[in-house]
Amino acid sequence: MSKITFLGAGSTVFAKNVLGDCMLTPSLADFEFALFDIDPERLRDSEMMLNNLKLTSGSKAKIVAYTDRKEALRGAKYVVNAIQVGGYDPCTITDFEIPKKYGLRQTIADTIGIGGIFRNLRTIPVMLDFARDIQEVCPDAWFLNYTNPMAVLTNVMNTYGHVKTVGLCHSVQVCVPHLFNSLGMDPTGVQSKIAGINHMGWLLEVTRDGVDLYPEIKERAARKQREEKHHDMVRFELMFKFGYYVTESSEHSAEYHPYFIKRNYPELIDELNIPLDEYPRRCVNQIERWKTMRNELVGNKDLKHERTHEYASYIMEAMETNQPFKIGGNVMNTGLIPNLPAEACVEVPCLVDASGVTPTYVGNLPPQLAALNRTNINTQLVTIEAAMTQKKEHIYQAAMLDPHTASELSMDEIVSLCDDLIEAHGDWLPKYR
Repeated sequence: MSKITFLGAGSTVFAKNVLGDCMLTPSLADFEFALFDIDPERLRDSEMMLNNLKLTSGSKAKIVAYTDRKEALRGAKYVVNAIQVGGYDPCTITDFEIPKKYGLRQTIADTIGIGGIFRNLRTIPVMLDFARDIQEVCPDAWFLNYTNPMAVLTNVMNTYGHVKTVGLCHSVQVCVPHLFNSLGMDPTGVQSKIAGINHMGWLLEVTRDGVDLYPEIKERAARKQREEKHHDMVRFELMFKFGYYVTESSEHSAEYHPYFIKRNYPELIDELNIPLDEYPRRCVNQIERWKTMRNELVGNKDLKHERTHEYASYIMEAMETNQPFKIGGNVMNTGLIPNLPAEACVEVPCLVDASGVTPTYVGNLPPQLAALNRTNINTQLVTIEAAMTQKKEHIYQAAMLDPHTASELSMDEIVSLCDDLIEAHGDWLPKYR
């Protein structure tokens, strides 16, 4: 029996979406679904939920919860990764509260920025542990990474873990539908092309019947920007100034640039509707919501599922059936976008079939877009250097190169902040010298 291993299976809702999709996919329906999580209670919850779903869907899948990670991975054909190292408490709290003491505010802190850097530093060692296990017990497996910071972790798994890895993010899938819905436009029949880096991909082309829709998009966006406060204001500002719409939400995008979250211009926060501390708020709400959702999901013997838009089951199906499927994937930049560094992980259209994931050539991005991407890639690559050498100086350098951090703090403040974060993380980080 072929095996799909889910690492971080205690993410019960996400496990329902991904593995529920697999149950409804004929070519995957009789796989073993191997569940692993370091939280035994959440692992049991997901096991019970999936067994209920198995009964209602008529699936032949075998649901097995493992307490030994290596055994969960042994013989796997596909590995889905959805871990979060350190969780909300203590690590997310640390990522937000200590920078606040320096006047550095964040919204999400899961990609770059000072929070993204430290999220990477505590996650990379765990990912490399996964890679060592995979090399030993399932070396041919495809690793489908959903964990943020996406670009760095996918890069590390490919470059240092030597595991066949593709990073998967929702922002490419929902970019055009959400944009058109917010502007009252019909997305039917729209063709689009998106490329760049994770959380900063660019809607390079958007047409219907060969007609460029950008003029109408920009006209409607300018009117909306004048007339109301809304949740896409940062992205619209980027589009007005740099010419193209970006894939990731405004609350994310606000902290990837030096322009928006500024102590000396607090009026920008209100003017552009930027939700500071948004991710901790979401975490608290999710923790509260789980108290009621748990009963709805875990003990519900009538639980139903409809296949979602998540890429994972479609990727596996394409590989199993050799029926091609197109995704927006995070892969290494093997000349795909020539004006971005070759060492970078990029987000480009990819074709999936029985031969695996084949990225497509995009060509040079418009120079201003490549320049914005490089500001984030700089921090990503130096963060990887820090993790692989375990030298503090590279943590400092990654933070100094981060656009938002550097726009708010002096070099000495950045060093001091990094030292405080290293100390506060304690055993969540390896020892840096």
